[in-house]
Amino acid sequence: MFRFILFALLAGAVQASDVLEYTDDDFESRVGEHDMILVEFFAPWCGHCKRLAPEYESAATRLKGIVPLAKVDCTASTNVCNKYGVSGYPTLKIFRDGEDSGSYDGPRTADGIVSHLKKQAGPASVELKTVADFEKFVGDKDASVVGFFADGGSSAQSEFLKSANSLRESFRFANTNNEELLQKHDIDGQGIILFRPPHLNNKFEENTVMFGEEKYTSGKIKKFIQDNIFGLCPHMTEDNKDQLKGKDLLVAYYDVDYEKNAKGSNYWRNRVMKVAKIFIDQGKNLNFAVANKNTFGQDLSEFGLDSTPGELPVVGIKTLKGEKYVMQEEFSRDGKALERFLEDYFDGKLKHYLKSEPIPENNDGPVKVVVAETFEEIVNDDDKDVLIEFYAPWCGHCKSLEPKYTELGEKLANDPNVVIAKMDATANDVPSPYEVRGFPTIFFAPAGKKQTPKKYEGAREVSDFISYLKKEASNPLVLKEEEKSKKKKKKTEL
Repeated sequence: MFRFILFALLAGAVQASDVLEYTDDDFESRVGEHDMILVEFFAPWCGHCKRLAPEYESAATRLKGIVPLAKVDCTASTNVCNKYGVSGYPTLKIFRDGEDSGSYDGPRTADGIVSHLKKQAGPASVELKTVADFEKFVGDKDASVVGFFADGGSSAQSEFLKSANSLRESFRFANTNNEELLQKHDIDGQGIILFRPPHLNNKFEENTVMFGEEKYTSGKIKKFIQDNIFGLCPHMTEDNKDQLKGKDLLVAYYDVDYEKNAKGSNYWRNRVMKVAKIFIDQGKNLNFAVANKNTFGQDLSEFGLDSTPGELPVVGIKTLKGEKYVMQEEFSRDGKALERFLEDYFDGKLKHYLKSEPIPENNDGPVKVVVAETFEEIVNDDDKDVLIEFYAPWCGHCKSLEPKYTELGEKLANDPNVVIAKMDATANDVPSPYEVRGFPTIFFAPAGKKQTPKKYEGAREVSDFISYLKKEASNPLVLKEEEKSKKKKKKTEL
């Protein structure tokens, strides 16, 4: 009896999932049943898939009746996965009317998935037919862009809808031909207004921004939105972080929580905005944001800042070049500490922060250990060719490579022109132009060409590295193995 009850409970738990499951047998017929659907292609053993699973399930429940979510086990349904070019897990794709409309590149948290797909579902711009529709739309936690048009068939409305379709993944759009709404917002014929989220309204900037161009083109409308959507100091979230980080950006990290403590969240944000306005009015080129300490703990780690709860914000600047600057003085309620920090930043008086392990006391091994503080000295030595491996201590592939890489270093230990090096990319800042997205990543930095390193894409046996270096090195390689063989040959001749 107990087994029967347990079995029934387990069966009920499986049935309770709101994520649809497709296979080779039914994928094509079922995916076409939906105007739009998000499909996850996964493997049961995949760690990233396991981490995504609860977020995906939660998003599926919240999006029920709006956008369905499905999954395909690629270890059991290889035909479908091969057809859609799945080469890594998890791969997420959006399908519209049964057709693959592209990869899902949005956030992978429940909140992010819900927000992203709500913007994707239905029309790119929602039609507002009544004042009540309008009030509900602009009352959302995200900014709203509304086009007001007396003539629904005008070219201006057509261009607005084009821009909405182009930016639908990032922003919220609505359009209206309601005469009452046009009159209420003093629109004479046509106009576009950007409404900032009500909870972020403040005294330092207008709550709305009007499109000021006489000619309505999709390009001009998109530029207007991108220039104004975030305002003076937005709340950076997982959902919008990628749009904000494409600029030189100052972020004040503290316990931002607009659901539980909107007043406290705005208290510190207002102090950041007060200072930000001073420098922006001076024409200084820097963007500002506030963010939750817990959500962006990794960012704080990159700045060497403490992520433990505390009332006062901590502040860091990251430039497009990857340079980081940290405010050392404690944040003051009058904003003066932040003001001094920014004055020093713009005057070029600050030394940028470098995340680095201590410099090794002994570095005489066959593979030179590089830390951020010694990168310039070792890797950017213009007289030497350098092969450098960027690794992570926990990486299994890196551990497998280690003995081979050490052997390579030993074979080239007597070569005065070549350095075999490695760097823990999790404990040190990796400088530009090196781009490390996985481990291990290996680059070759030729002598005299340090600004254009080459990513090593070859096989990882010792002989493969040797062949590559023989081809790419600035000077003929000096190998220990060759020296031994020469001695043997001389003895044989004698």
